[in-house]
Amino acid sequence: MTKTFIKMHGLGNDFAIFDGRPEKLHLTPEKIRALADRRTGIGFDQMVIIDPALTPETDAFLRIYNADGGEISACGNATRCIAKLLIAELKKPEVILQTKAAKLKARMAGDRVIVDMDKVHLEWREIPLSRKEKTTFLPIFEEGFSEPVAVNVGNPHAVFFVEDVANVPLETFGPKIERHILFPERTNVEVAQVLSPSKIRMRVWERGVGITQACGTGACAVAVAGVRRGLTERKVTIILDGGTLEIEWRESDGHVLMTGDAVEVYRGEAAV
Repeated sequence: MTKTFIKMHGLGNDFAIFDGRPEKLHLTPEKIRALADRRTGIGFDQMVIIDPALTPETDAFLRIYNADGGEISACGNATRCIAKLLIAELKKPEVILQTKAAKLKARMAGDRVIVDMDKVHLEWREIPLSRKEKTTFLPIFEEGFSEPVAVNVGNPHAVFFVEDVANVPLETFGPKIERHILFPERTNVEVAQVLSPSKIRMRVWERGVGITQACGTGACAVAVAGVRRGLTERKVTIILDGGTLEIEWRESDGHVLMTGDAVEVYRGEAAV
């Protein structure tokens, strides 16, 4: 059986998007891993299936899978991409996309997409951590980098503030932190360099994927972590390997707003 898909990316963080609304689509982790292979499959960081809305006020439900076949609760860059598709398809100024983590509102701002990523979670049980710890300074000390900030943006993140992100061996450091004993569900790992109160350079290791060009929820986590440490303002530009995101942690309601690009690459068919 073949299914049509759309290949999109947000700052180089790339996705294969399948429409599960006409007919339910179920893929095994093995099949997802095969499709994710960049030599013999489509190649992607995440795969997303657009399912019918579960409630009248939402426009679709998103099932999101990492390249390793594991299902996850949130993906900021993928949400922007699908929001752009559905705003055009449904001819609506705003869409509400439901994930396992939250209901997310999205709208266009010129060629870019603004997504309200809802409230972040900051308590140790919400991350989740394996034991009670102060989430602004986790007791983790690895390879000269220490005490990250833990933030949950629909998925767990550990944010390390460093002097120079270019000098962090993320290919070896990332997997160690991802599977650290403090994170029972594993974690995404960000290294962040504060350039000014309104600008941060970051790199990311995504759990179940590896080093990626960008991570939307990771950028949100870094912005929140900067405010919690007293290092940055509530509205910042995040510079990633694949481009920039504008992030605002709104003081009035605690919601995080993410603004960035969403680009369609091509459409095709895949054997599923």
